Amino acid sequence: MPQTKPLVSVIVPIYNAKDHIARCVESIRRQTYENLEILLLNDGSEDVSLPVCQMFARVDKRITLIDKANSGVAATRNLGLRCATGEYLQFVDADDTLLPNATELLVDRAQRFAADLVIAHYNRITPARARGEGETQRPPRPDKVQTFGFLLEGPMDKQAFAAGLMQEPASFYYGVMWNKLYRADIVHAHDDILCAEDLDWSEDLYFNLSYIRYAERFYALSTPIYNYYNTPGSAVHTVLNPVNVVTTRAALFSYYKALYEQMGLYEEYKPQIYKYLVAAAES
Repeated sequence: MPQTKPLVSVIVPIYNAKDHIARCVESIRRQTYENLEILLLNDGSEDVSLPVCQMFARVDKRITLIDKANSGVAATRNLGLRCATGEYLQFVDADDTLLPNATELLVDRAQRFAADLVIAHYNRITPARARGEGETQRPPRPDKVQTFGFLLEGPMDKQAFAAGLMQEPASFYYGVMWNKLYRADIVHAHDDILCAEDLDWSEDLYFNLSYIRYAERFYALSTPIYNYYNTPGSAVHTVLNPVNVVTTRAALFSYYKALYEQMGLYEEYKPQIYKYLVAAAES
């Protein structure tokens, strides 16, 4: 009898995503890796996101729909973590998409290399309209696609991963949750691994810094697995202002410091950690 592939819980927080949620969910449903638990968490949407999700839940038994009052993306992700039953955890934002073999690649590397965390390259897509092209332009210009990622393909220990992190401490690549695969048992075993609900920005970086403290084996995948749509209306654009950035980085500084002190690397990387406080966020 063939061995059953591990269950992957895919957590999708949703708020007023009517223009993108169908595209997002379809990209998850069409994954080449099929053993999925798809958690759609409607965070009090005021548009038609909920009925769209209800339609998907009726046609795909892998989907669990949770409808809740609005509490913000961090609290919604934390609820998803509590509800997840999979061996691995994956996150997708409602206005983005997965590449068709994203989950398969992530799980393959996690299994083959016993990795506690798999991190992958991603595509940043800037739609033509978001770059100023008019609706009546002839011929229409294509969307702009850029691939981002820093680590070379291969396994590494915590010290090597930490060294890479300090080269780009303010980047989406290390900060976000959607280009990574996590082991659920590590998350569930530690109450301090969660998204910070009191931060307006980088609540996912808080999660990652907390998780890395308990992870030992890492794998970097140089293949892009995720399409991040860089649109003006997305959540990151609505809160990303100088005051939020400075306040949040000051709050996160102590978590960077604690992580590197744990590894005995704080003195070595102190200049880079301080640089984080003034570095420009990757856009």
